[in-house]
Amino acid sequence: MKKEKGHVIKEVLAGGIAEELGIEAGDKLLAVNGEEVIDIFDYQFMVQDEYIEVLIQKADGEEWLLEIDKDYEEDLGVEFENGLMDDYRSCHNKCIFCFIDQMPKGMRETLYFKDDDSRLSFLQGNYVTLTNMSEDDVNRVIKYHLSPINISFQTTNPELRCKMLNNRFAGEALKKVDKFYEAGIIMNGQIVLCKGVNDGAELERSISDLTKYLPNLESVSVVPVGLSKYREGLYPLEPFTKEDAKEVIAMIHKWQDKIFAEHGRHFIHASDEWYILAGEEVPEESRYDGYLQLENGVGMLRLLQEEFADAMAQMKERKELPDNEIKDTISMVTGRLAYPYIKRMAEQIMELVPGLTVHVYEIVNEFFGEMITVSGLLTGQDIQKQLMGKELGSRLLLPQNVLRSGETVFLDDLTLADLEKALQVRIDIVKSSGYDFVESVLGK
Repeated sequence: MKKEKGHVIKEVLAGGIAEELGIEAGDKLLAVNGEEVIDIFDYQFMVQDEYIEVLIQKADGEEWLLEIDKDYEEDLGVEFENGLMDDYRSCHNKCIFCFIDQMPKGMRETLYFKDDDSRLSFLQGNYVTLTNMSEDDVNRVIKYHLSPINISFQTTNPELRCKMLNNRFAGEALKKVDKFYEAGIIMNGQIVLCKGVNDGAELERSISDLTKYLPNLESVSVVPVGLSKYREGLYPLEPFTKEDAKEVIAMIHKWQDKIFAEHGRHFIHASDEWYILAGEEVPEESRYDGYLQLENGVGMLRLLQEEFADAMAQMKERKELPDNEIKDTISMVTGRLAYPYIKRMAEQIMELVPGLTVHVYEIVNEFFGEMITVSGLLTGQDIQKQLMGKELGSRLLLPQNVLRSGETVFLDDLTLADLEKALQVRIDIVKSSGYDFVESVLGK
């Protein structure tokens, strides 16, 4: 099917250049300086100059060629129907660890879309395998100096990478990293660790190989493969044990110490799951190099604790302590991963406010399987089922990441209103920070 020409303008911002020139919602951007605009990066690059020529098609089909004098980097003041201004590229790999392949049937269609679009790395922080990038894509990243790009390495062994991604070009794709490095493009990396596949000596090799890209490769996270209960017919992967987790942590800490001594940063990071599985406390804040890998679950628990402690200290310092006469009972839920930390924080608040009772409920992920322990993959039905008959008090607090971004819908399409009705309790959503945690528990 032939792609429609131009990019539909969804909104014209008040007071902007576009509004002054009579551009309206529903108009199409056809070209800038006589060149077709492929996507948002082309657009942002092309409209930077102080003089540009913009070709607009009005709703009635009339075309306007507008000559625009403006400040350098000043935007036109428009938003497009498609934020990327292009079709999203789907993944051509068949990774042995892919979580989408481990999803049950019957969920909403968007949950089964596998993206491997390098442009989403810059827009949304997604990690990409590089197998879907053409030479033109690589050259555009370098031309526009787009940074950082987030790369899913898995391993630096080319043959093993082909096997893990089920793509015969996956090993060759690693050469694109050399081009980014030479061009000064900032990168972050990720290794999804699979037991008996890319761990042990292979992980040691990968860490060693990746250090040659310092400092342009700023950080690399190591996360354990997520295994749902829907793995029939898929590559046989085993869960990591407590002893395995201790070995992974020991290797990473060894490399952190070596790299920090040479480069002043820790570079390679273990995600929080490893420490929980090993029965160890997450490291001190200084080991996380400014939390470059939060979205991969690296340092989230440490940052939560630091923010919580700071919020409590500020409250005491300003003498804004809650009324000790308060008598209230509330409840909150979390996944198995964060449960010990959330429970400990709740206990500290209860010590401060003796009349406040906080019930912290650990929700087991029955929908995907008990090995999935993060709160972001909890479903409304699991929360509802496991809280029925429990003492919930006047309010139930839920972490924001159990809902679809910007919506009040759970992963399984149950809504917040559905859950409130079923449990007969008011539900408050808690944002991700330790400050929000304190304020939400105290009802501020």
